[in-house]
Amino acid sequence: MSLSRVVNVLAGVAVAAGVAVGGHAFDVPAVVAAAVTGVPSVPAAAEVTVAPSSKVRSFVVVQGPNAPVKNAATQLPAAPLVTGSPVTSCAATVRQRAVETALATVPAYSSVVVDGRQSQGDCAVIRRFQQRFGIEPAAGQADATTEDVARRISDSLTTEAQQQCDARAGVSACVDLTRQTAWVVRDGEIIVGPTIVRTGFRGHATPAGTYRINKRELREWSDPYEVWLPYWQRFIGGIGFHETTTYIHDGTRGSHGCVNLLHSDAVAMWDALQSGAVVHTFGRRPGT
Repeated sequence: MSLSRVVNVLAGVAVAAGVAVGGHAFDVPAVVAAAVTGVPSVPAAAEVTVAPSSKVRSFVVVQGPNAPVKNAATQLPAAPLVTGSPVTSCAATVRQRAVETALATVPAYSSVVVDGRQSQGDCAVIRRFQQRFGIEPAAGQADATTEDVARRISDSLTTEAQQQCDARAGVSACVDLTRQTAWVVRDGEIIVGPTIVRTGFRGHATPAGTYRINKRELREWSDPYEVWLPYWQRFIGGIGFHETTTYIHDGTRGSHGCVNLLHSDAVAMWDALQSGAVVHTFGRRPGT
């Protein structure tokens, strides 16, 4: 029997058995091929997903073991994001005009043409927006996630949204729990964001109020969840800003009260804020 035949037979058996290791669903043919030949195979469409935890526990943060050396924030690598979205084409969709309309109000993407029709220029702008905000796939297509994120960012730039934060003199972090966005203001000027965030889910809603950053660590150990929290900036109890390692646009997920950030935003907020900086959280996450 040829090697390819062996791989196909073993792969079929593995698929039928529903192979899963450590809660991760792997591309089984690639795993089998690597075991037989000793040469790893990574198909273009390989996907990795993580099964959500069924346990609900209270959130406590403590100083972890083997604390890292506190180098410059940018020296911490981005944590790997767990995603599994397929790549689609850059063809126009029914959401094209809505995405264009929202992006036209965001300075960095305002070159998009608002006409409801896709073009190479529009595709490039939308793809750049998707890459910036961690949207998968970043194919330049006006999909549902892109429309939602673009609208939230656009709405956060309005005078009404800015006034809700009530940022005054000095540096303040603003977290809009309703829109699930955040930004940093210094003396009335936005210096970081607006960007997207993910806050507490039902039963662990992030509280609204005015607080101050009272602890900062490049990495903080979360117990009992046994995971490092990069760019940790605590502002009340065990709640603070930190980078997320899961797909931030998964609406079925939520934190245990913390404000989850993309890597680039976690770094930017780390650089913009200091101990004692004011944090305004307002509104309420829908569904909580």
